[in-house]
Amino acid sequence: MTAQGARATATGNGVSRRSTIEMLGRAGLTARGVIYILVGALAVQIAFGKSDGKEADRQGALQTVAKTPGGTIMLWLLAVGLAGMALWRFSEVIWGQAGPDGQKATKRLMSLVRAVFYSVVCASTVAFIIGAGGPGSSDKKSKDWSAKAMHDIPLGRWLVLLVGLGLIAGGVGIAVRALRTKFEKKLNTHQMSPAVRKGVTTVGVVGLSARAVVYATAGVFLAYAGATFDPGKAKGVDGTLRQFTHTGAGPLVLVVVAIGLIVFGVYSFCEARWRRV
Repeated sequence: MTAQGARATATGNGVSRRSTIEMLGRAGLTARGVIYILVGALAVQIAFGKSDGKEADRQGALQTVAKTPGGTIMLWLLAVGLAGMALWRFSEVIWGQAGPDGQKATKRLMSLVRAVFYSVVCASTVAFIIGAGGPGSSDKKSKDWSAKAMHDIPLGRWLVLLVGLGLIAGGVGIAVRALRTKFEKKLNTHQMSPAVRKGVTTVGVVGLSARAVVYATAGVFLAYAGATFDPGKAKGVDGTLRQFTHTGAGPLVLVVVAIGLIVFGVYSFCEARWRRV
């Protein structure tokens, strides 16, 4: 093979690889959007006392899908999408993220963390489908992990506290990026009309801000559990959302946050369409 032929083959392989990665990433972002919309919808039902015992977390979302016509097929599609998300993130560890600074070690590390997270999420979804378990209650998992860390790991309570503080910092960081519309850097905004771009920006600010509130609030409960050496104070997504009903405004705060999570699901669909993958 000539040098020119080798370059052409390499270019073709690169294009094929990018196309596959793009397809995986967009499928994953779509699956994430569906899950957030379902969690938000369940939270709205909780606010009005009509959740029928379901929890506003991934377990509740999967249970909701399972009870719809064609639910098993939809669950498998979600699992495939989540697998796509994990593979996309693993590809970023190897080749770097899209964008001028995507080769940085910190970017690759964050991609690795996300890849592992979505691998676990995908595996738990498959387990749910085949009846071998599932995500489980987010509250129970949070309490169980906190208890195990506090009692089985030296200085475990401080680890729980640090993880809680990390969630708070992560929530604040998401909120800052949302309000400063930095997320637009990851989107192909040149493909949008001015009206569409304005709409996507609004959806992004609202959705990401709601996600930030949930992250930070869950972090507060986890940090408090570590500080007081009481794993029972830790809360998962469902418990965090329910706590909003105990504010002075009552269920209204939960409704606002829940709608924000639904909006974040819609923003995930926007990313599936326009994100630079």
